[in-house]
Amino acid sequence: MTPDQYCADKAAASGSSFYSAFRFLAPDRRRAITALYAFCREVDDVVDEIHDENVARAKLGWWRDEIARLFDGVPQHPVTQALLPHVAAFELARGLFDEIIDGMQMDLDVARYNRFADLLLYCHRVAGVVGQLSAQIFGYTDRATLKYAHELGIAFQLTNIARDVGEDARRGRLYLPVEDLQRFDVAAADIFAYRESAAFSALMGFQIERAAGYYQRAWALLPAADRKAQRPGLIMAAIYRATLQELALDGPGKVLNQRLSLPPMRKLWLAWSTWAFGYRA
Repeated sequence: MTPDQYCADKAAASGSSFYSAFRFLAPDRRRAITALYAFCREVDDVVDEIHDENVARAKLGWWRDEIARLFDGVPQHPVTQALLPHVAAFELARGLFDEIIDGMQMDLDVARYNRFADLLLYCHRVAGVVGQLSAQIFGYTDRATLKYAHELGIAFQLTNIARDVGEDARRGRLYLPVEDLQRFDVAAADIFAYRESAAFSALMGFQIERAAGYYQRAWALLPAADRKAQRPGLIMAAIYRATLQELALDGPGKVLNQRLSLPPMRKLWLAWSTWAFGYRA
């Protein structure tokens, strides 16, 4: 198995919306974005699948060293070997990879986020900088596009947080800020007990509206000259925004006991229609 094949298998196995957008890219850009996505999956799996915290910390430390080896030109892992030819080609900065690992480290270091501003740092690291790296791979002419991509990454992460409240609670995690729980009079214990209520539904409605605002903000920042190049990101925006809309229609409070996911054929339809006809904010 080649490094590129390893990354393609990693991306395909995730069943993610991201993979629906990759197939529309030119081969070199597709290989680059698939390798980036595989890297994100690898480091995310460290904190999601390794239950011994000391082992997880050691594994993240190994990945930090591996990023250093990547930028020294001697990577060892198939993912970083696949990334190697694209680092210079797309001007991918080492510091952004380090920030992604910093975000994963926060899952080990931070039990609860008191304020939305604190959560925003986490979203920046695990999603905002991924958006920036992705935008560089897709191609851009105006640096404002990198700001758009960062805000779009935040929108994706906030969508994930809203969709996965119940799933995260089963892992002992809660990403909703304490200040939001207090504002809507929702006890963390109720979330960990998967107790639905009118107050919880109102809280989740607020989270959905907040995420929707980031999609609007991102779209407003995207220069018209780069919309064609950034179509893969806009495909993801269409799929994620549709997921957010379905959460609202299905009942925001239901996320505690069910996980909503768009059918594969709907994802493909959104991907094709966005590629062919563009994205509507």
